[in-house]
Amino acid sequence: MATSPTALITGITGQDGSYLAELLLEKGYEVVGLHRRSSTVTFERITHLMDRITLVPADLLDEASMIRVLRDFEPAEVYNLAAQSFVQTSFIQPVLTGEVTALGVTRILDAILLTNPGIRFYQASSSEMFGKVVEVPQTERTPFHPRSPYGVAKTYGHWITVNYRESYGLHASSGILFNHESPRRGLEFVTRKVAFSAAAIKLGLQQEVRLGNLEAQRDWGYAPDYVRAMWLMLQQDGPDDYVISTGETHSVRELCEVAFGHLGLDWERHVVVDEQFFRPAEVDLLIGDPKKARTVLGWEPAVGFEDLVRMMVDADLASLSAGS
Repeated sequence: MATSPTALITGITGQDGSYLAELLLEKGYEVVGLHRRSSTVTFERITHLMDRITLVPADLLDEASMIRVLRDFEPAEVYNLAAQSFVQTSFIQPVLTGEVTALGVTRILDAILLTNPGIRFYQASSSEMFGKVVEVPQTERTPFHPRSPYGVAKTYGHWITVNYRESYGLHASSGILFNHESPRRGLEFVTRKVAFSAAAIKLGLQQEVRLGNLEAQRDWGYAPDYVRAMWLMLQQDGPDDYVISTGETHSVRELCEVAFGHLGLDWERHVVVDEQFFRPAEVDLLIGDPKKARTVLGWEPAVGFEDLVRMMVDADLASLSAGS
């Protein structure tokens, strides 16, 4: 009788980690999740999975802990989703962002090389690597010009993955994921901030929401669609890099229109533009071309922008109503 494959997820407590864990469990995997030791418990996204997964303390700052986990659990696949992933924070903590989001990738790749080079590895790359774009839409061949410490760190993580793939023959793939959201997104991200605020204003719990550049545009998709693409990459015979996106772009202004309009609210009465939320260096028009993922992986996004925003608003409205 064949045994179930084991998959290791770094960053399992995050949005993508929780959805990926659900997907892998559905497919019959044994799931091991790494979590960083903290005085604050941050397991709310995976509480419903706690009796079905194995959680292990480890840290991308500590290669020895990565080696230990790989030897103990012998995973067939490793998904590296852990990062300091909030762009605005990367300007305030650029060194920490580099240590985790950039060098952390090297540590886990090196741990794989030392323990079992046959492990299949997924690296969560980012559309923020394109930054000051040289072409629209962006493909796997578009040059990178990151505009934040986060984007710079992700670019390092991407290229070190390519380097280990080419130097040591690792099955190491990168997903260049454009923005992807869900009701599990952190409140610091603009999509969730807008959805939550629209719901709170509808219930009379707050009066306004302060935002930065309303004209900033992003290619926004649904997180569960994107974790499905991650899994598909590691099922291919050979490793490669893939842009994962919807191929559509929307502004923060449109985000507000859809979120507030869904609840019958006039967004212009409640949204205040605050310069403290502007980035020191804004990225240009980020819109991905997912043709390669569609052709090679057979991947298609299932949830569109407006449905995604409404889903997030409804989830926050339900949560706030239950708590009031």
